[in-house]
Amino acid sequence: MSTTPRVSSALPGEPPHFGSVLAHQPDIAASFFALYGRFWGSDVLAARIKEVARMRNARVTECGFCRNVRFDKAVAQGLGEEVVDDITDGYETSDRLSDTEKAVLKFTDALIHDPELLTGDAKAALQRHLTPAQIAELGLGVTLFLALAKALITLGLEPETMDRTVLPTPAVLEAAE
Repeated sequence: MSTTPRVSSALPGEPPHFGSVLAHQPDIAASFFALYGRFWGSDVLAARIKEVARMRNARVTECGFCRNVRFDKAVAQGLGEEVVDDITDGYETSDRLSDTEKAVLKFTDALIHDPELLTGDAKAALQRHLTPAQIAELGLGVTLFLALAKALITLGLEPETMDRTVLPTPAVLEAAE
């Protein structure tokens, strides 16, 4: 992955990072952050389920930042490292992941790789465990995760090294509402 920034910071004296690069387009950046905050602020789908999908995306895209960040709301809902460790190829046989989480991971793989992964039993499992509103929210979330990971990688905004870090779950800033 690339740690050499390919775009400069729009904020004088601040090194390039996702927020400082998006500051070149402040209105669009505000809209993006508002959408991301609203997604995480919605309780239609539990934060733990969202984080399971985000971790799968991080592993598949190999986004170093994404792989090392955990959101506090998901951690508070019981998403521990022993569960995250099972979000790899072969997750279907995990004893730590729930059937709902396995269905979410299959859906995530279908969005990232091939929609044909979500047919037959996989589609039935997803519909058994999630409502249409939850599936819609999950689809939007995985799309955001994939776009964000690819942007960080392509723009060269990944850190050289990064310890596992628990961050506050994104929220809509009052000024963005």
